[in-house]
Amino acid sequence: MTAPIKELERVVVRFAGDSGDGMQATGDRFVEATAVFGNDLSTLPDFPAEIRAPAGTLAGVSSFQVHFSDHDILTPGDSPNVLVTMNPAGLKANLRDVQKGSIIIANSDTFTQGNLEKAGFESNPLEDGSLEGYQLYPIPMTSLTVEALKDSGVGKKDAERAKNMFALGVMSWLFHRPTDTTAGSIRKRFAKLPEEVIEANIAAFKAGINFGETTELFISSFSVKPASLKPGRYRNISGNAALAWGLIAAAHQAKLPLFYAGYPITPASDVLHELARYKHFGVRTFQAEDEIAAAGAVVGAAFSGNLSVTCTSGPGVDLKSETMGLAVSMELPLLIVDVQRGGPSTGLPTKTEQSDLLLAMYGRHGEAPMPIVAASTPADCFWAAIEAARIALKYRTPVFLMSDGFLANGSEPWLIPSIEDLPDIWVSFATEMNHDGEFWPFLRDQETLARPWAIPGTPGLQHRIGGLEKADGTGNISYDPDNHEKMTRLRAAKVAGIAKDIPDVEVDDPDGADLLVVGWGSTWGPIGAGVRRVRARGKKVAWAHLRHVNPFPRNFGKVLRSYRKVLVPEMNMGHLVKMIRAEFLVDAKPYNKVQGLPFKAAEVEAMLLELIDD
Repeated sequence: MTAPIKELERVVVRFAGDSGDGMQATGDRFVEATAVFGNDLSTLPDFPAEIRAPAGTLAGVSSFQVHFSDHDILTPGDSPNVLVTMNPAGLKANLRDVQKGSIIIANSDTFTQGNLEKAGFESNPLEDGSLEGYQLYPIPMTSLTVEALKDSGVGKKDAERAKNMFALGVMSWLFHRPTDTTAGSIRKRFAKLPEEVIEANIAAFKAGINFGETTELFISSFSVKPASLKPGRYRNISGNAALAWGLIAAAHQAKLPLFYAGYPITPASDVLHELARYKHFGVRTFQAEDEIAAAGAVVGAAFSGNLSVTCTSGPGVDLKSETMGLAVSMELPLLIVDVQRGGPSTGLPTKTEQSDLLLAMYGRHGEAPMPIVAASTPADCFWAAIEAARIALKYRTPVFLMSDGFLANGSEPWLIPSIEDLPDIWVSFATEMNHDGEFWPFLRDQETLARPWAIPGTPGLQHRIGGLEKADGTGNISYDPDNHEKMTRLRAAKVAGIAKDIPDVEVDDPDGADLLVVGWGSTWGPIGAGVRRVRARGKKVAWAHLRHVNPFPRNFGKVLRSYRKVLVPEMNMGHLVKMIRAEFLVDAKPYNKVQGLPFKAAEVEAMLLELIDD
């Protein structure tokens, strides 16, 4: 009997299991098929920092959540409607997020006494009634996979490893995902493996589909129609990939070679991996021996006329701080990308946080101001990279570009722009003397206060540059106290003046609210979803989200003072709210979360309702 098809507007699916169960690969394949189908989607990969935690333990649980819908969505979802768990630890670690009535699909083969004890279960939850109230579907995935692959030519171990593809097949049947897309994706994913292994994984995937079609286990299957998105060509993209492509696009629009130097660090490493694939676009990548060397390399590359970029996370920013001060002193255009993670120290390498904002703002000795640009979604990392490059090149300054682990590893559909959609950020180099037959490297543009950028070796433009304080104009070493104050104020005025060249902050306030919620960075999705929920209740709330965090948009103070209450949700202990209070003397209220996890829409909704009703 064919199970009836139930129409849904949106679904949140979470795959969970041991680190060796391939949950990230399974989630990626499911997302790719979902993107091709045309749903709007948002993802949240979550995996342990350990390379290989003990199998079957809570420390080794890896998960991948995807929220997909027939309409525009903003977050990966608060709680899964479907949890696919490959072992008891996956169930134990994720059950608290699953609401009653939701579907739990479990690989029953792994619920052995030993695995149950590792996960902290006293009895088997698939049998003891503790999951009453959930829609529980135990499936012996491992044994069914091994049986399906018995004539495939692969050994039992390889056959067992393919159980995640069986689970993917079951889910693809359950939600009517396009199977041809997934089969092609599996082939591409495992292209370097022996042909029999590739075919075994595809066979396991098809076995999962066949199981769904032939079993009478499920009451129904589900359909989520494609979303009505703006016409154009889309692809699913992660934040790190979008950021890398944005850097390439910025270099193209600036007509400059792109030089990237970095040192591997989670969750920023994929930016280097992605850029290394595009040498044919004039991209040069350099994996340095440490963070300090990477910072020095980008200063040298900027001096010699490249769009120069380094990317790291919080611990790397700490190590780069002295060299960043050098770049401020030399007034060179370069980008420092900070893909933030939980700290302090080594902290939570694979978990997200926004706790580097004050580090970006003040984390250098002396007076060393730098502009700060923040991306808000995975796809927005593309545009944020171009904007950061524009500011750096136009104003001859290092610029901080802030991302985080949530954006870096998350993904969403991205409308691929045409070249005509990209801004022209071309910048000219100095080619001739500029002051009475001499070249003065610090003779400033009167509008931007930017100094000229002269490529080393340009005839007649020899000049001295370095970390010691420079005389205004000539750039010669100067210890004159008045000159030092003048140069300090000039560098600060240059950064502050960028406010004239950025858009006013936009306020989403359709009906005259008393409460304004202000965010920056990756809180965009949860805040937006929370605001939608509050308005659906008939309550009034306004929302403003910052791309430019230093300097603030010129109208930001006026906007803040226009509301009786201001709430600032952040994944830190209150960085932006401190800056707002100090700059504008506005009694903004903090709402902080430092759990290594993004906000849930329900959390933001509850806080907004509390303040509205207060």
